[in-house]
Amino acid sequence: MNYKDIIFWNVDTQFDFVDTKGKLYVSGAELLKPIWQEITKLAADKNIKVVNTADFHYSNSAELSDNPDFVSTFPQHCMANTPGADYVAETQPDNPAVFEWDKQYLTLDEVNTKRNIVLRKDAFDVFVGNPHTESIVEILAPKTVVVYGVTTNVCVKAAVDGLATRVDKVYVIEDAIKELPNIPLPFDNWKKLGVEMIKFKELLKMF
Repeated sequence: MNYKDIIFWNVDTQFDFVDTKGKLYVSGAELLKPIWQEITKLAADKNIKVVNTADFHYSNSAELSDNPDFVSTFPQHCMANTPGADYVAETQPDNPAVFEWDKQYLTLDEVNTKRNIVLRKDAFDVFVGNPHTESIVEILAPKTVVVYGVTTNVCVKAAVDGLATRVDKVYVIEDAIKELPNIPLPFDNWKKLGVEMIKFKELLKMF
């Protein structure tokens, strides 16, 4: 495999989702920390670029509600510039280029010079929630994207659906994702899109 043609895509592995004290804790997500750490180390060892997405909300965000339905609206979480929006230690991006969803940039050149890229977003779908995502994927031009993180049936789903129409091959690491309850799972649709589910051990064999 040509490592230049592959990127890893880390979805929202943030304190508020992963820690048991987080504001929108995903049950069992903390158990994925060891495997996320291995994925992060693999990327560093092989010098693979990692796109790290992150919820980064303000109080007027459309998905936040005082009376959330936990499907399309949720209580406050990953609020901008709070510890809840930070990545857990196991996936903390090393010296990243950070692209805010509410700022314009004269250039996106850092995409080429940094191994880690952070895309902050204000919607489930990073292609909607950050206006720079489309251009950054075009600059990176990966043939293969490997996706992991939370949550399977919300933000991971949106990322995978978007990537599947833009790159040749999308893999999802099935033992490195976790879902929220009461929301349909995306697996059948992923199969239709040609997305392949693999375990981390299978990913290791590819290298």
